[in-house]
Amino acid sequence: MNDRVEAKEIESVCTYCGVGCDIVGVVEKNRIVKVYAAKDGVVSQGKLCIKGKYGYDFVEAADRIREPRIRRRFLDRNPELAERFAERLKPLDGEWMRTDLETAAELAAAKLEEIRQTHGPKSFAAVGGARTSCESAYAFQKFCRETMGSPHVDNCARVCHSPSLKGMRATIGEGAATNPYNDIYETEFMIVIGSNTLEAHPIIANRIVDMARTHNNLAVIDVRRTKLAKQAKYNCVIPFEANLLILNMMAYVILDEELYDKEFVANRTKNFEEYREKILKDPTADPAFFKKVEGYEYLAKMIPNIAREYAVKRSMIFWGLGITEHLDGSYAVMALTHLALLTGNIGKTGAGLMPLRGQNNVQGACDMGCLPYYAPDYQPPEEEGLMTPQLIDAMEKGTIKALLNMGEDIAHIHPNLNKIDKALENLELLMVQELFMTGIARKADIVIGVKSAYEKTGVYINAMRRLHLSQPLVESDLPDDWEVLTLLARKLGDEENFSFESSEDVWNEVRRVAPRRFSGAAYFRLERHRKRGMQWPIYHEDTPILHLLDFRTEDGLGRFVYRPWQQRGMVEEILRGVFYRESLEGYYLTTGRTLAHYNNAAQTGRSEKLDARHAEDLLWANPEEENRFGERVILRSAHGECEALKVAYSDAIRSRTLYTTFHHATSRINALFGDESDELILTARFKSVKVEVIPVGEAWAGS
Repeated sequence: MNDRVEAKEIESVCTYCGVGCDIVGVVEKNRIVKVYAAKDGVVSQGKLCIKGKYGYDFVEAADRIREPRIRRRFLDRNPELAERFAERLKPLDGEWMRTDLETAAELAAAKLEEIRQTHGPKSFAAVGGARTSCESAYAFQKFCRETMGSPHVDNCARVCHSPSLKGMRATIGEGAATNPYNDIYETEFMIVIGSNTLEAHPIIANRIVDMARTHNNLAVIDVRRTKLAKQAKYNCVIPFEANLLILNMMAYVILDEELYDKEFVANRTKNFEEYREKILKDPTADPAFFKKVEGYEYLAKMIPNIAREYAVKRSMIFWGLGITEHLDGSYAVMALTHLALLTGNIGKTGAGLMPLRGQNNVQGACDMGCLPYYAPDYQPPEEEGLMTPQLIDAMEKGTIKALLNMGEDIAHIHPNLNKIDKALENLELLMVQELFMTGIARKADIVIGVKSAYEKTGVYINAMRRLHLSQPLVESDLPDDWEVLTLLARKLGDEENFSFESSEDVWNEVRRVAPRRFSGAAYFRLERHRKRGMQWPIYHEDTPILHLLDFRTEDGLGRFVYRPWQQRGMVEEILRGVFYRESLEGYYLTTGRTLAHYNNAAQTGRSEKLDARHAEDLLWANPEEENRFGERVILRSAHGECEALKVAYSDAIRSRTLYTTFHHATSRINALFGDESDELILTARFKSVKVEVIPVGEAWAGS
């Protein structure tokens, strides 16, 4: 008798970061046993990071949410609903009842209708969508806007690349990457700023490292020495909150030394003369400014060298959340686009602007209209809604009564956790669609388990606008997110808007509603090009490079919008002579990812191979601090404090600065951050907060 199990190999797309690698899943008996990348994979190039390779155990984790859950306390607060559905609810444990999907949707719809009738449609909000497919993201915003009649929809771009969208649209009319990843092999010079690319986007980093080793053509700009900096010609470590300062200085050099592309500027931009006059008169834009910034004097020479090389070569700029998660994140992105406009490093092969997006479908969620100020295809909505920080304020005040959350753990990944905890307690209904009982799910009234990316069909759009049509690696009887939303809408009487029977039905509506980007992206074409993917806008062909002839502004011209750097924070303290001191107060902390984990670790934390590499969040400090910090410390800010963190020491961290990861909810890193945010778009200031260090290890106890 032959007991051999035949393995199936199924092509799909990785569920983790915005790189969007093509993958092949090896499946036996409806169980994933291996994931690899095909050698001819266009995005992966036949390689996966450890998350893509090993991070699939979550699919069959024992703690997956398999049945909808209703909180007992919610039923106690709503006795009429409790009585109405009593026979259809069964005990799960002391905190939850369990039920079937039909009952959960009917119960949720009844409460939503009660809230809408009592408090009005704008008392409802929806947050999420970047971790699921475009079909579900589209249905999510449609449910919010059309079924519930509320403008209040947002997604996790609010805490990552919303400033990239804002800054790029303000200057070149489109808030997305301009080129495919493989243009890295056609470029002559690369700048990576505010991105720990080797750990956060390793498959893109592979290309950058290949070129840097061969051509010595890389500049890395960051507040610490990242791993990628080892490959750099210019390892440019800068003070905290100095991105805009550095970028304006680069533009100053290009203008002052007349290295800009005069023909390109004349033919394809406007507002140049006003911009040039302002920047050349700004004393903080002159790199000589750094001669008086103790500890960073070398930047007075390094910044001009980087600017010159960028200007005279075919160049690309890559950036991450180290640019966007600041008070001036949107303006820093505008400054990045200014550099491309000045030098003509845009709209051509091997030259462009590349925001390195974090989530696997955050680009797609924004494209689908999961933003309060954009409908699908970035069209103006009938009414603008509130952004997530404003929604939290409204929950605190009691004007938002119901929240639908789809795959975004705002109880972990958003700032000011103490405030968020209080705001969520004020809701009359919190409904969550999730894979696991994450932080937000544990606070919910109704929780519905849904399919993961490896269990469903759907379109995902990566950081370079490339659409991949995923297909399920394994079968699951759980609903997809769009199916939950469709059922919920029908329970609310909105069958007309939610007549979908398949994910393709949803996608075909997207193609009609968002034709500027997706009219030609039929499922059969995406299936045919599953391994390659297709880059929007897609009509008869796709579009690998944007802005070849015109920018996507009303008049086709790029715009200069100068914003001077505002002196504050670390640089101001250095200039006043109060930064370098013997005190456990006044350290500057930044945050970032590690290679083994992804965001809130809900998926990677369930893989033994990954979790063993990084079982807790670490704090990194300069070796000069070891005698004072010891083995563990607590960090305290004006907003709250984290749990005790293990400390590691490295000279990659500059004096009186700190770096930590944020993957483990138990660390409560985000309790350190308050409401400070980008002044235009409210993205949290996650990359800079002042903290006091409180040693709690043996070294401190014995001193």
